[in-house]
Amino acid sequence: MNSRSVLILMGSESDKPLMQPASDILTKFGVRHMMTVASAHRSPVKVARLVKDAETKGVAVIIAGAGMAAHLAGAVAARTTLPVIGVPLASGALNGLDALLATVQMPSGVPVATMAINGAKNAAYLAVQILALADKRLAKALKAEKTK
Repeated sequence: MNSRSVLILMGSESDKPLMQPASDILTKFGVRHMMTVASAHRSPVKVARLVKDAETKGVAVIIAGAGMAAHLAGAVAARTTLPVIGVPLASGALNGLDALLATVQMPSGVPVATMAINGAKNAAYLAVQILALADKRLAKALKAEKTK
């Protein structure tokens, strides 16, 4: 089994119910992962440390979810060459549209794969697909899931 893992970041503790489905999908596929709170605005040093450590601890994909135009996924992508999947979360007056636009509008050379608002499940499925490129067990499990 491939030992590569996924790091799930969220901007605040209140985002956990919206990001939990990503953890549930990764668990279903047997993918090692860690979920933690780290805000690009309130704790940028923590974000930088987590991203730096991720590269040395076997993390292969980072999922970052935040709302209210918080730019967590972009802040992460600026610090790594690992694939970053952004999950804009519904919150505030614009109900996630601000987060969607902040996540999808990245400059050239700093890509973020952007999911739908509250798209944590699809973020996890995409992470599994990325890992499955080098893990035959995951590839087989994904094919079985699609067939089902």
